Amino acid sequence: MRMESLDGVGEAANRVPLVTLDFWLVKLLAVTMGETAADYLAVNLGLGLTTTSVIMSALLAVFIILQFSQRRYVPWAYWTCVVMISIVGTLITDNLVDNLGVRLETTTIFFAAALAVTFVLWYFWEETLSIHSIVTTQREIWYWLAILFTFSLGTAAGDLVAEKFELGYLATGLLFLAIVMAFWAAYLLKANAVLTFWLAYIFTRPLGASFGDLLSQPVEYGGLGFGTILTSLLFLILIVGTVAFMTVTGRGREYQGAEARY
Repeated sequence: MRMESLDGVGEAANRVPLVTLDFWLVKLLAVTMGETAADYLAVNLGLGLTTTSVIMSALLAVFIILQFSQRRYVPWAYWTCVVMISIVGTLITDNLVDNLGVRLETTTIFFAAALAVTFVLWYFWEETLSIHSIVTTQREIWYWLAILFTFSLGTAAGDLVAEKFELGYLATGLLFLAIVMAFWAAYLLKANAVLTFWLAYIFTRPLGASFGDLLSQPVEYGGLGFGTILTSLLFLILIVGTVAFMTVTGRGREYQGAEARY
C-alpha cells in the first residue's frame, strides 16, 4: 500500500471509519441484528415482507440523509446506517426470492454483477476505490451503493449455500468464518487490500446471519431457541455499547491529507 497525496481534496475528514478490530466487531453485530430484526418484523409481528420493506426503506432514507449531512465520521450516524442498510439489503433479496420467485442462483449472479459494475464506475469517476478517501459526497454515494449490494449479495450467497448443502446454522457459520479468515490471511500476505476488504465485507453478512439464526431459531429447527426479540436486543445493546466506546475515545476517525491507493 503506497501513500500519495490526494489531488483536489486536501486536508479533510474521512466520512467513514478506519478499518480496525472495532469496525469488524460492530459490522458483524450489525449484520446479525439485521437478520434477526428483519425476521422479527416480517414474521413475528406479521407485517410481511412487503410492508416491512417499505417501512425499513423509509427509515433508511431518513438515516442516510442524516449521514450525508455529516462532514466527518460520526459513529452513531454511520453505524445506524449500516444496521438499516443491512436490514434493507436482506429484504431486497428476500423479496426477489420469496415474493417474485427469482432463483437464488440468479440473485447471487445479479448482485455480484451489480457490485462489480459499481466498482468499475466508482473507479472510472474517482480513479480510486480507497475507503480512506471518502471525503466528498460523490465518493460517499459510491461507497453506500457498494455497501447495499454487498449485503444483498451476502444474503443471496449465504442462503444459496445454506439451502444447497443443508449444513445447519452452526456449520454454515463456521464455513463462512473460515472464508473470512482466509481473506484476512491473504491480506496479511500482501494480497490486494481493496479486493480482500470487500470480499471479507461480503462474507461477514452470511457469517453474522448464520449465528443470528443459530441463536434465534427454535431448537427443533436447529437453533438455540432464544427468539428474535431477545437476540435482536442482545446485539443492539452490544452495538450501542461499542459505538459509545468509539464515540468517547474517538477511535475510527481519520483525517485525509494523504490517500491510500491500492
